[in-house]
Amino acid sequence: VDKLREEIIQLCRKNKCEKLARLRLSVSRGNGGLYDATKKFQWLLECRPLTKSVNHLNENGWVIDIYPDARKSYDLFSHLKTANFLPYVMAGDYAREHNLDDCLVLNTNDRIADSTMANIFIIRKNQVITPPLREGCIYGVMRRKILETKFEIEGLPESFSELPLTENDLEQADEVFLSNSIQGLRWVQRFRDKEYRNELTAKIFNTISQTIS
Repeated sequence: VDKLREEIIQLCRKNKCEKLARLRLSVSRGNGGLYDATKKFQWLLECRPLTKSVNHLNENGWVIDIYPDARKSYDLFSHLKTANFLPYVMAGDYAREHNLDDCLVLNTNDRIADSTMANIFIIRKNQVITPPLREGCIYGVMRRKILETKFEIEGLPESFSELPLTENDLEQADEVFLSNSIQGLRWVQRFRDKEYRNELTAKIFNTISQTIS
C-alpha cells in the first residue's frame, strides 16, 4: 500500500495535477492464459488533471433516459468496475446519439442498476433511495460517501435507503441526482416528460462538499 501511494504521488507530481486529479488504477492477472496457475498480477496507473466542476453543482440539470437494448447481469462480481463494460459503452453511444447527458442501465429484471458513469439516487417524499449492490450497481466511492455521511438537513432522513428502483419510481420521484467521484453530484432536471427540482439535492451536495474539501 505504501509503495502504491508513493507511486501515485510521484505520477501526480510528474503530470502537474497534485491538487485535483483523476486517477485510474487498472489491475490484470499478468502474463499467461486463462487457466495458467499464477498468482502474479500487473497494474497500471494513469492520472490527469481533473476539472474543477466537481466542486460545483451543475447549473443546468441533466437530461437522462433508459438504454433499451441491453441488460446488466447482477451477481457477486457485478458491483466491481471491470473491463467487461459493453452495456455501458453502448448506452453511452445511445446517450450521445439522442442528445442526452447520460443513460440509465437496467439489470436483467428490468430494474435500474446505475448509469453509464454514475450511481443514481432519487428523492421521493423526503426519502432518499439508491439501488443496493445486489441490483448490479457499481460500488461507487461517492455513493459510499453519501450513504455514510450524517446529514443535518431539515426534512431529510438521518439515513438513506437502499431499495430496488424501477422506471415507475423515476416517474414518481421529486428529485433525481447522479454521483461519481470524478464529477461529484449531478442533478437531473428531466427524465422523458418528467421534470425534477433540486432543492434537497443542492443541500446534499453542499454537505458532501464540506466533508471532502
